Amino acid sequence: MYIINKYSDIVIFILLGNLYGRGASDNKAPVLAWIHAVEAYQALSMDLPVNVKFVIEGMEETGSNGLDAMIMAQRDTFFSEVDYIIISDCGWLSRHPALTYGTRGNCYFFAEVEGPKQDLHSGVYGGTVIEPMTDLIGILDTLISPSGKILIPGIREAVAPLSDEEWKMYQDIQFDMDNYKDKIGVNQLMYSNKVDLLAHMWRYPTVSIHGIEGAFSDPGTKTVIPAKVTAKFSIRQVPDMDPAMVKKQVTDYLHSVFAKRKSPNKLKVTMVIGAKPWLADTHHPLYEAGKVAIKRGHSVLTGVHPKPSGISSNNNNNFLVMIMITLVFWMAVFSFPYITVSSRQRL
Repeated sequence: MYIINKYSDIVIFILLGNLYGRGASDNKAPVLAWIHAVEAYQALSMDLPVNVKFVIEGMEETGSNGLDAMIMAQRDTFFSEVDYIIISDCGWLSRHPALTYGTRGNCYFFAEVEGPKQDLHSGVYGGTVIEPMTDLIGILDTLISPSGKILIPGIREAVAPLSDEEWKMYQDIQFDMDNYKDKIGVNQLMYSNKVDLLAHMWRYPTVSIHGIEGAFSDPGTKTVIPAKVTAKFSIRQVPDMDPAMVKKQVTDYLHSVFAKRKSPNKLKVTMVIGAKPWLADTHHPLYEAGKVAIKRGHSVLTGVHPKPSGISSNNNNNFLVMIMITLVFWMAVFSFPYITVSSRQRL
């Protein structure tokens, strides 16, 4: 059996009662870990040391639409007596325990170039029209350099330089670059040393181009000239960046680049997601308690008392909720990972 969501690209395949598909395994272990922890107290007829409420939703892979509205609606009821919130939708960088203290936000853009009133055949019209795809590829090529440098004015300038304290923290993190390359299946990374790589993974903005809607992408050949094509790309946000400003910077820049092409085609730039970054206070009592819990729990299993690494994260759907909770409720929000995870669970 297949389950197809007409509002997204997610297809779930059901076989012998198991679900297979994008996001089917996402965050299941952390959710069960919390449930089993409560179950253990109940099985031993022990009172929980704190009151616990669960908020579990399964729409992260499609943007968690409606979750923010639900949280706002429950502000004075379900959340009225909540002092701390813990989210475990994150993971360790290696097999060394870690606490997540921040996440990059995300500004997601559509860049649409429209030309002829209908698709054309290249054998008949090729060479006579200025093709939307050519314009689109041309402006996409101006977003980022081959070395990873963002070329949009104002983006990099908004980011604070890497401090000596941050450099030392990254240097002390256990991270094997060769293992990382093997894990994702590449023989070369954008940066050749650990600190630069981790800094660009966590605390610097990045540009990623995700796809082009309207272009021919099926197997085989097709000599079509698309009448309209839409590029989809995103810029990961870090502290000191404002999504509203990024929207203006990107829109103005692409229109200026497009104008230089002197094309008769039309360009439309839209930002469809504007998620702010999130950064926690690692000296808050909740984080100090998390450090103690990781040391204690890990020592029971391994006999080792590790000092958890401080890491950032790129998984930001649930972190949007963390930001909102922090701003609206002024509660301490804690990201508490306790497993190693693979990003392939979301693909």
